[in-house]
Amino acid sequence: MHDIPFSGLRRQDIVETLNKEPFDLLIIGGGVTGCGIALDAASRGLKVALVEKNDFASGTSSKSTKLIHGGLRYLKQFDVALVRETGKERAVLNQLAPHLALPEKMLLPIVEDGTFGKYSASVGLWVYDWLAGVSGDDKRRMLTKEEALKKEPLLDESILKSAGYYAEYRTDDARLTIELIKKAVSLGAVALNYCEVVDFLEDEKIKGVEVVDRLKNQHYYIKAKKVVSAAGPWVDTLRKMNDSFEGKRLHLTKGVHLVFPHVKLPLKHSVYFDVPDGRMIFAIPRGRATYVGTTDTEYHGDLNRIVATKDDLAYLLDAVNSAFPDIGLSAEDVESNWSGLRPLIHEDGKSASEISRKDEIFHADNGLISIAGGKLTGYRKMSEKIVDLVCDLLKKEESKLFPPSKTESIPLTTQPFKSNKEVKKYIDTLAAAFEIENINPYYAWYIVTNYGQDCKEIIDEAKGENKTISEQELIAAEVNHCVKKELTVTVADFFVRRTGRLYFNIQSTIDYKDFVIDKMAKYFDWSPERIEKESEEMNQLIQDATTYYDQEFE
Repeated sequence: MHDIPFSGLRRQDIVETLNKEPFDLLIIGGGVTGCGIALDAASRGLKVALVEKNDFASGTSSKSTKLIHGGLRYLKQFDVALVRETGKERAVLNQLAPHLALPEKMLLPIVEDGTFGKYSASVGLWVYDWLAGVSGDDKRRMLTKEEALKKEPLLDESILKSAGYYAEYRTDDARLTIELIKKAVSLGAVALNYCEVVDFLEDEKIKGVEVVDRLKNQHYYIKAKKVVSAAGPWVDTLRKMNDSFEGKRLHLTKGVHLVFPHVKLPLKHSVYFDVPDGRMIFAIPRGRATYVGTTDTEYHGDLNRIVATKDDLAYLLDAVNSAFPDIGLSAEDVESNWSGLRPLIHEDGKSASEISRKDEIFHADNGLISIAGGKLTGYRKMSEKIVDLVCDLLKKEESKLFPPSKTESIPLTTQPFKSNKEVKKYIDTLAAAFEIENINPYYAWYIVTNYGQDCKEIIDEAKGENKTISEQELIAAEVNHCVKKELTVTVADFFVRRTGRLYFNIQSTIDYKDFVIDKMAKYFDWSPERIEKESEEMNQLIQDATTYYDQEFE
C-alpha cells in the first residue's frame, strides 16, 4: 500500500514526526485561518504542527461566497476598521497569488426603495475605495441607467435608476487554503488531515492533545507549548471539551449558494443587488457557471452535515428572479448548491445579518487560545495577531525571540505569476491551444486559476507522448498531482476541495467519479470495502449538492 507524499513526506512520516518531541505551537483546524497561522508561525521560525479532523478547507473555508472583498455593507454598520483592514488585504493577496485573486468588476444597481440611494452609494463607494487604498482603473465610477444596462442588460429596467461600478476580487477559498498549508509545510510546518483531537493533555496548563488518525483509527499524542484552536464552527465544542467554555460564545449562521449554468443566467458582470427582504446578495459569473448567494439564517443543526433546504432554494430563486425578471429561473435550472456556516461572535439582540464579522480571541486560564469570527479576506491579519500573541507568551516564559510577521511578502506558490495580466495572457494562450485540440477553452481558465503555474506539469502529463489531451487524461493528471503534492486522500478531497468540480461542474463529477475512484484505489491499494465507502460518500455529496431538504439535519 502506498503512503501519500506531501511536500516530500509520506503520511506515516508525518504521523511519526507529530508523535515525537514537543512543538512550539499546535494548531487545531485546517481552514484558512488555521493554515494562515501555520504559515505565519513557520515563517518566523516556530516549530509548528497543524491537525484537521476532516480535510483541509472542508468546513467554512470551502463554503464562502468566494470573494476577496472588504464588505461594502459593513460601512452601513459603521464597521470602518473591518472595511479598512480587509479592503487593504485584497491588494496584498492579489500580489501573493495573482491566479487566486482575480479582479472582478462589480455592479451595484441603484433601484427604487433600495439599500443605497445614488448619493449614499457614491459616497459609500468613495469611502470604500479610500479605506482600501484603491487607485487607477479600479476606482469606483457612478453609471447612468443607460450605462448600467449596457454593462448588464439583464437588470430590471423598470426600477433601475443608476449604478455603482467598483472593483473586488474573486477567489477559490479552498484552493487558497491548500496553497497556504503547502507553503507552511515547505517552511517546516507539519500538517495532517483526517486527524481529530479527542482530548487535551493538561498539567495545570495545556501540554498538547490526544488525536485519532481517522484513516487508520490509531490514537497518539502531540505535545506542544502552545495550543491554538482555529476550528471555526467547532471552536465552542473544543472549549467545552477543554472545560474552558465561558464568556462570549459563537453564533452560527448558515449561508447557501445556488449554481446555474451560465447559459441560464448569462450575466456579463458580477452584481451585488437588493432582495425583497431588504438584504443584499451577489450573482457572480464563474467560468461555465453563475452562482448566487448567500442566505444568512440562524443555524442549530448538525455541524457535520449542512444542507440546503427548500426554503433556502425558494428564497434565492425569488431573489434572483426579482433582480433579473426576464430570466424566469426555476428549480430545474439549478445545477448544484453548497451550504456552509459562519462562526460569528454572538451579540445579544442582533439578527444573523446584523452581527459583526469581526474576529475575537479567547484565551483560557489553562492556556488554550481560540479564535473565531472574521472574514476570509482577513485571514492573514487574524493569523498575525494569533502568532504575535504566541510569540509574546514564549518570550515571557522562555525568553525566546521571534521576528515580526512577514507573510505580506511571501508568495503562496513556488513560481507565482507576476500579475493578473500575466495570468490572463497565459489563460488566453492556453485556451487557443485547447480549441485547436477540440478541448473546451473553459478548461484553460479552470486549470490555471486552480493550480497557477503548477498547471504546466499537469498539462504536460496529460498530453503524454501523443501531445494531445482529453478531459479524462486531464483529470488523471490532476489526480496524480493532487495525490502526490496536496495530501489528497479521498475522492471527495479531489472533487470538492482540490478542484471545485462538485459545485462548478457537477456533471463532470458524476461522469468521472468511478474513474477517479478506480485510479485512487489502484494507487493506494484500497480494499473493496474502502472503494465502496468512497463511492457511497461521493454519492451522498452529489445528492446533497442537488437536493433541497424539508429541514436541516439535527
